[in-house]
Amino acid sequence: MLRLAGARLLDDRDYPAVRAALAADPVGSCMVSARVEAAGLDPWRLGGELWAADSRPVRAGRLQGLCFSGPNLIPLRGNAPALRSFADRALRRQRTCSSLVGPAEQVLGLWDELEGEWGPAREVRGDQPLMALDATPLVAADPLVRPVRPDELERYLPAAVSMFIEEVGVDPRSGDGGASYRARVTELIGAGRAFARFEDGEVVFKAEIGAMSATVGQIQGVWVHPDRRGSGLGTAGTAAVVNRLVRGLGRTASLYVNAFNTPALAAYRKIGFEQVGQYATVLF
Repeated sequence: MLRLAGARLLDDRDYPAVRAALAADPVGSCMVSARVEAAGLDPWRLGGELWAADSRPVRAGRLQGLCFSGPNLIPLRGNAPALRSFADRALRRQRTCSSLVGPAEQVLGLWDELEGEWGPAREVRGDQPLMALDATPLVAADPLVRPVRPDELERYLPAAVSMFIEEVGVDPRSGDGGASYRARVTELIGAGRAFARFEDGEVVFKAEIGAMSATVGQIQGVWVHPDRRGSGLGTAGTAAVVNRLVRGLGRTASLYVNAFNTPALAAYRKIGFEQVGQYATVLF
């Protein structure tokens, strides 16, 4: 197969074109938009690189492809030749990302290019509805769900670890003893973006606002204590986080969920979420 020379690293000259590309799909690009809005395009501040398939800076018009390479590899747009160019650049170095995630067509197309050298994947989740809600939830929000206080970290962390193991299939404490994951949870709590309902000092519901751009907040880590599942805590608790995003922060609430998780899908639809796209995730 004829392969391209590789993708181009974007710089400040490309900022207007990048912002236009991200604004064209604010929900789908939330994870990358949040980084770019905070840090610009400098790789050191961005925590990764932004790549384009175009051979030279685009001063006006539309980027032909856009991909973020950092802790996750996130291809946001691009046709088959663009995805091949992203694969060429990714394969020049050792894989450091923990997953491919983003719009399903781009993720699965890029994985076709990378699987021969990066595979096998631990898991491929090819059908993850991307959902959004920009209005008041259709169900009553749980009034006992509130932001987690910094002094509640030790009580919150076990629930966060349990959620991560259930959702991702690995223990976030492996490797560095949990220091990195603990730091990330601490950061979310400090930013007022971790929410929980406590009963007798124990977390029975939790969720977080992960990536947050100027217009969209992405809800992640929704979890209900195993003993309380099926009681409606997840639906009412998520509605409380939606209220915080939509009414409190003026953002559209978004999330993505595995299509096979029918209880979660039903709960999100009951809240008022509608599908606006399709994500996919390749886990390593």
